[in-house]
Amino acid sequence: MATLHALNIPDELYAQLQELAKAENSSVDAQVIRILQNALQAKMQPTEDERRKNVLQLLEESRLRREKLPKDIEWPDSTALLREDRDR
Repeated sequence: MATLHALNIPDELYAQLQELAKAENSSVDAQVIRILQNALQAKMQPTEDERRKNVLQLLEESRLRREKLPKDIEWPDSTALLREDRDR
């Protein structure tokens, strides 16, 4: 495991870290690691625009797959299938 030495941490910030660590029954090091992990996860999450682009891409891929389906197959009517299933 790598060691990271943070220098010149303001006393007030360190005191807050100590309070948080004490409240959660952990060490200051563990709290710093947890805070860094949470911050990195938040940064790595896709933005709303990226998520929308992904949805648009999925919809386009779905449309292309539907277009590749054979056109000469007669697909059953879903309403008829549902009625048949309910009548059993």
